[in-house]
Amino acid sequence: MRLLRWTGQNQMNISLTRDLHDDERPPYAILSHTWARDNNQEVTLAEVETAEGQQKLGYEKIRFCAEQAKKDGISHFWVDTCCIDKTNHVELSEAITSMYRWYQQAEKCYVYLPDVSYLQHDHGDDNAQSVWESSFRTSRWFTRGWTLPE
Repeated sequence: MRLLRWTGQNQMNISLTRDLHDDERPPYAILSHTWARDNNQEVTLAEVETAEGQQKLGYEKIRFCAEQAKKDGISHFWVDTCCIDKTNHVELSEAITSMYRWYQQAEKCYVYLPDVSYLQHDHGDDNAQSVWESSFRTSRWFTRGWTLPE
């Protein structure tokens, strides 16, 4: 299992660890999300290694996960789009069979919901909560097959 790692205080740098065995894995967070409708916008393992994926739409979810992990004092995190070498069929198969365990062993699980907006309103505005709840309930995240195991 490879993990992403954030370093730096003012300027956050995100890098990839080598493939870690179970006994050497540090505490980590994990990201649950939906894949971009255009798969070319997802950041791959190779693009993390070369830092070429930072301009892609999918990098926003990686940045989101890094920021949340930093807030929680967790330096390592896992995002399936770029922590698995999907060109290696053996690794991909192993990752699919290990995924439930990886979620179970994570310190935190964050959910990235780009289709749910959260706007702060006056505390007396009951409509603000109903708008948020409505968009949450209809989020594309709930249509995925992995939602329940996560």
